[in-house]
Amino acid sequence: MLDYFALFLVFFVILVLFYGIIVVHDIPYEIAVHRQHPHQDAIHVAGWISLFTLGAIWPFLWIWATLYKPGIGWGMVNNSIDDQAEVKNSQLERDIKALQEQVNILASRQTEVGKET
Repeated sequence: MLDYFALFLVFFVILVLFYGIIVVHDIPYEIAVHRQHPHQDAIHVAGWISLFTLGAIWPFLWIWATLYKPGIGWGMVNNSIDDQAEVKNSQLERDIKALQEQVNILASRQTEVGKET
């Protein structure tokens, strides 16, 4: 009786490990589906290929799947940063012009005071 239980337990553990490995290797694909990644199919196929490479490429699939964000894209180039820099530069230019005007006004007042004395 105990032999049959041990045999059942061995088969059960092997089956759980087999399906567990498959589920773990599909995690990058599930991330890609959730994020509406444009390369979902390629990530899915690469996940199956990573089973044959003993998971050597699996971390790269995880990175590939998580780089893409819905609504933002790849996030490598953020145009809003460029827009913010332009706004900041134009604001700095306006501040410099205002300061130059104030310096000119103060310089003209000082020359007027110097002429009066």
